[in-house]
Amino acid sequence: MTTVYPYPTLVGKVDVTVRQASIDGVPLQLSLVSQRERVVAFHQVERDDWVEGVLELEVSVPNDELADGPWAGVTCVAVLTEGTTNTRVVSRLRRARGEKHWHGEMRVRRSEHAARALLDVSVVASYGGVDGRIIGACDTPWVIDFLARTTTRQRETEIVEEDFRDGPREWLRPFKDAPWFINTTGDMPTILLNTSFEGFTELLGGARGPLEKATAGLMAAQIAGEVWAAMFHTALGDLEQDENGTPQLPGGWRESVLRAMLPDVLPGRPIADALTEAYGRRREGAGWAELVPRIQYAASRRAQIPKNLTAALRAVSRAQEGPVR
Repeated sequence: MTTVYPYPTLVGKVDVTVRQASIDGVPLQLSLVSQRERVVAFHQVERDDWVEGVLELEVSVPNDELADGPWAGVTCVAVLTEGTTNTRVVSRLRRARGEKHWHGEMRVRRSEHAARALLDVSVVASYGGVDGRIIGACDTPWVIDFLARTTTRQRETEIVEEDFRDGPREWLRPFKDAPWFINTTGDMPTILLNTSFEGFTELLGGARGPLEKATAGLMAAQIAGEVWAAMFHTALGDLEQDENGTPQLPGGWRESVLRAMLPDVLPGRPIADALTEAYGRRREGAGWAELVPRIQYAASRRAQIPKNLTAALRAVSRAQEGPVR
């Protein structure tokens, strides 16, 4: 878990970019390093016998804020961790005089990893006479994948088709009139699609024509929006506290959801501060009602509901106009 520290931290954004990756001195194809998905797929075709990979990193930090802040001895480190193998590798980055960005390498030994590792960056400094305080970190870590051959992030939800009315899961029968049900109680959130809801799963899985595709896209976005909102509420409700009562970021999908949505729920604040405030409002009740619509907004934004709604409205408009003669 990541501790939320109760001392001054950076407000500005810390961001890390993997500029290049190589395996045993051979550069990876650009298709295996996705800047948009923030994923490196350490896999060449039919090859898993490589020894060492190298990631060339570039990190941007809020330099003006650091120059004017109360911290001393500022440095920047990259941290690669994998829970499966309990591996943790730290690499100190460097910044040349006059440069705005920090640069460095992360060396990855294939023998030390099994599935997926997270590459994070921390800004460390002295404050109040204490060294080694983490004053900033990137909001979204990179995923270093040792299994997949495509640059996609790990699924954080599972989609299952079930018959709510006559299926084997009796606990779903009270929801037989619902087209879908979202379950966030397990290790992975599950979206259950009701096959007994006439035409629903058929439209989602086999839409044809512009109007059907736009309708299916809008339905999928609506489901995704509800999933994001449900996951956020679950993640915030499951937080543990340290001995001082400070909430801690959980691991897994809960941390990913909180990091993704908190900037929209409480914009302009560091993740640590936003987490503490959101948790406090939920626990105490004061101000919680004000956050609910912002949570819905953040969820709809992540699910791209506005974009899909626009597409559906345009499809309906074109269908009403009829074919052009």
